[in-house]
Amino acid sequence: MTNAPRPYESYVYAYPHKTAYRPLADRPALRELWADERKDALSLYLHIPFCEVRCGFCNLFTRIGAPDELTTRYLDALDRQATAVADALHAGAATGVRFAAAAFGGGTPTFLDAGELERLCDIAEKRMGADLRAVPLSVETSPSTATTDRLSVLAERGATRVSIGVQSFVEEEAKAAVRPQRRSDVEAALGRIRDARIPVLNIDLIYGIDGQTPESWRFSLDAALAWRPEELYLYPLYARPLTPLGRRAHPSEAGWDAQRLDLYRRGRDHLLARGYEQVSMRMFRRSGAPREGADDYACQTDGMIGLGCGARSYTSDLHYSFDYAVGMREIRSIIDAYTTTEDFSRAEVGRAVDADETRRRHLLQSLLQADGMAVEGYRERFGSRPADDFPAELDRFAGLGWLDTDAGPDLLRLSPTGLAYSDALGPALFSPAVRAAMAAYEAK
Repeated sequence: MTNAPRPYESYVYAYPHKTAYRPLADRPALRELWADERKDALSLYLHIPFCEVRCGFCNLFTRIGAPDELTTRYLDALDRQATAVADALHAGAATGVRFAAAAFGGGTPTFLDAGELERLCDIAEKRMGADLRAVPLSVETSPSTATTDRLSVLAERGATRVSIGVQSFVEEEAKAAVRPQRRSDVEAALGRIRDARIPVLNIDLIYGIDGQTPESWRFSLDAALAWRPEELYLYPLYARPLTPLGRRAHPSEAGWDAQRLDLYRRGRDHLLARGYEQVSMRMFRRSGAPREGADDYACQTDGMIGLGCGARSYTSDLHYSFDYAVGMREIRSIIDAYTTTEDFSRAEVGRAVDADETRRRHLLQSLLQADGMAVEGYRERFGSRPADDFPAELDRFAGLGWLDTDAGPDLLRLSPTGLAYSDALGPALFSPAVRAAMAAYEAK
């Protein structure tokens, strides 16, 4: 086996990465972009860019607080955008527009009060036509905003999954991650979520925090398991540019990598021994728990509609959004510009996705799942086999021991080592053009 690269290069949750997006010179009209797209199994994502506190590790598009009725002005703009997008989707559509899944993310969607959450659901349903009670609806929350009245709105409007960012049940570790919170408040929030009887509870935990030990990591795992969550996400800590942790000194790369890899393996084994199955490097599902994803939506092939200034939308050949930033001043400026926008009929920022990028995206998003990818499904879509299109990459993965040699010729699946190195494997599949665009991006 050759020397393995660093295990924590980058978390890949979408491809191409948003830092590869650029302003679109032609500003294409949405109705033209969606005219020939399949629209019978879309995913709908509504982005709320507000939080009560900025966590030390967070590089998401979000700001602290919302003064001067900013949430009202933001929802007004979201309503205008939804109207424009719905008009574009339905213009000349030969078949109906249908959403197979929905999600509210951020930021923290439950930063909105109960009445504002009702309005958010109305935008999804009345403007976009999504039947929230008939499709999976996932909503992100935080301990301080998971209040009874907000959760009641979500449960009544059809939420099937609530994801809460706990990160650590050890107060000193939460403080070290710049996520100050009391364990009693976290436990109270989890109790309210269970009382709301939303079918799927997901708890996010982070490993690699300064001062975290195998013993304290197991303590947090067991504290989470006490609530029997249907899902658990275990995230490695990153110190990204322009974040509070990114501005601090952190352990040596080799030492930190070793700590995180050790804690990942301990966490994985702990959950597997307690009746959880591994879905990806980060995601674990309790055996017998309901599967949250839509039966007829596939992220590799189906379109996505994103509403809000931090959301992305995907057609078959263009991914688009609005401007992106991490720094607070720039984020506030982008949000302010969004709230004053009247014309949402065109795509402003994005990246074209050609045939090669489509193949890369399909392989990447499939291979990072523990179940792996059926070779025949890839061949049916593209007329070629993965080994024909990516021989060098797959040979390298095999040499590193990242591919499961027992999977057989018809299935590409990661080995346990490959899953552990997902954050190195994913970036290794980025095209040279995307890498160059990301490298040229000026963080702001």
